[in-house]
Amino acid sequence: MTNWTDAHCHLQDEFLSDGDHAAVARATLDRAYEVGVDRVVVVGTGAQTSREALAMTSLSSPVEIYATVGLHPHAARDDVSPILEMAREGHARLVGVGECGLDYFYEYSPKSDQRTVFAAQIGLAHELDLALVIHARDAFADLFDVLKSEGVPSRTVIHCFTGDADDAEGCLELGCDISISGIVTFKNAQALRDAARLVPLERLHVETDSPFLAPVPHRGATNEPAFVRAVGEFLAELRAEDVDTLRDATAANTARLFALPAR
Repeated sequence: MTNWTDAHCHLQDEFLSDGDHAAVARATLDRAYEVGVDRVVVVGTGAQTSREALAMTSLSSPVEIYATVGLHPHAARDDVSPILEMAREGHARLVGVGECGLDYFYEYSPKSDQRTVFAAQIGLAHELDLALVIHARDAFADLFDVLKSEGVPSRTVIHCFTGDADDAEGCLELGCDISISGIVTFKNAQALRDAARLVPLERLHVETDSPFLAPVPHRGATNEPAFVRAVGEFLAELRAEDVDTLRDATAANTARLFALPAR
């Protein structure tokens, strides 16, 4: 049965890695559909990847493809204007702003630049009434500070959540949803598993963040949207929930978050 949704993937990264780009993307999506994935959100991290994400939505596939545009905190030194312009142009399958946010683990861009660019994209989500997709790593205190200052868009998700239970509580209190990736299956991710248990089902999403972070039992492989089912099945067992219930709830949550068409 279909109805798994991959709430966050970078399919354009694989799409661009082969000469026959369209064929690679269609084959990847066909594999996803075969295991029940029928919707994906392809996420931008800069001007080029955002344009590619939007372009991918026109691919012929049994899987519905939606896109976001955003500037990742790693690239916060870059000009955010192309992202703002791209979003304001409008696109039938543009459903979100991001991923954007703060990353103090690597700090490839100065913290001040990260905060400025993040604030600009929060404003864009407010302006266009789009979902906000947040990347946060080792930066939850500042993340909460910026969100409180700029105002949390009504549809906001912390993607690939990697915090602990206290961080999760802080996100939930601000009105953010939480999306869980294959990291939850990793041996050293006990704090994340503890956090994942406490997220209310109506605020939970599942994602691959592909082509990165392939879940167990696919560790070592290139991640892809088909593997979101493994993430969901692991979460259902972790949370002692019926798999079909979690599948349908997370699909409905992602549809609400990104204002996807009813079906």
